[in-house]
Amino acid sequence: MRPLFSGPLTVESLTIPIQDLPSRLQGTVIVQLSDFHYDGQRLSERMLADAVATIPTLNPDLVVFTGDFITHEPDPIHQLVSQLTPIAQAFPTYAILGNHDNYWPMARPTVTAALTDINIPVLWNQIAYPLGQELALVGLADYYHQDFSLRVLEQLPAELPRIVLSHNPDTAEHMIPWRVDLQLSGHTHGGQIVIPGIGNMAQQWFNLRKRLPQVLRNSRIPYLSDRCASVVTHWEWAMGLHKVGQNLLYVNRGLGTYAPGRLFCNPEITAITLV
Repeated sequence: MRPLFSGPLTVESLTIPIQDLPSRLQGTVIVQLSDFHYDGQRLSERMLADAVATIPTLNPDLVVFTGDFITHEPDPIHQLVSQLTPIAQAFPTYAILGNHDNYWPMARPTVTAALTDINIPVLWNQIAYPLGQELALVGLADYYHQDFSLRVLEQLPAELPRIVLSHNPDTAEHMIPWRVDLQLSGHTHGGQIVIPGIGNMAQQWFNLRKRLPQVLRNSRIPYLSDRCASVVTHWEWAMGLHKVGQNLLYVNRGLGTYAPGRLFCNPEITAITLV
């Protein structure tokens, strides 16, 4: 089912202080996109074109994609990467995979190969240094996959600044014992429906659902049923910047939209300046 409305693309800009960041990396701009869900229904061609056209205007030093390129079967990834190729050619670009990139048989190898073919490395419990050895970029396997592990963080010296890409923001809770200067996540779509003065309705429903009759809790309303519990535990982290222990977490609202749509929760590109 196509969403009825999504709202215009929004650029969210923020500045993040990074301890021990060398002077040459002060002012580094990282652009994040997430949750394309490119399947012919959840992301319009116009929204994708707007996003691709917007990225160069932000003058990024690094572009990161934080998962869910597809929704179900993987074939649409080939058309998607054809439109992402100009970004990969112009800027260092890295990716991780989301839960939807692993669901369908052969989805993970298909998505990984398509991205790799246009020079977008896909990090799966791996570390990269796209901006030099003084800043690590860590990409984790999806939280729902059996390969998910934080042991890769043990390879980094404590004094080394690092950015961690992890599709599901719930992983922030598990990373509290480690140094994480900034975790970039997606997955939640920001809750999609936000009521000013109240907050995202997925979180409100999650808090109240146990008081409702079972017939309502079994409803098929997206994000407003017991099914929301299987998306994330921490709906309070559905969008924006959060401090989790001593670490910082930023959750991007994503580009793709599930039915019924978005309300006060526009699709997002994030531009992050490191200082």
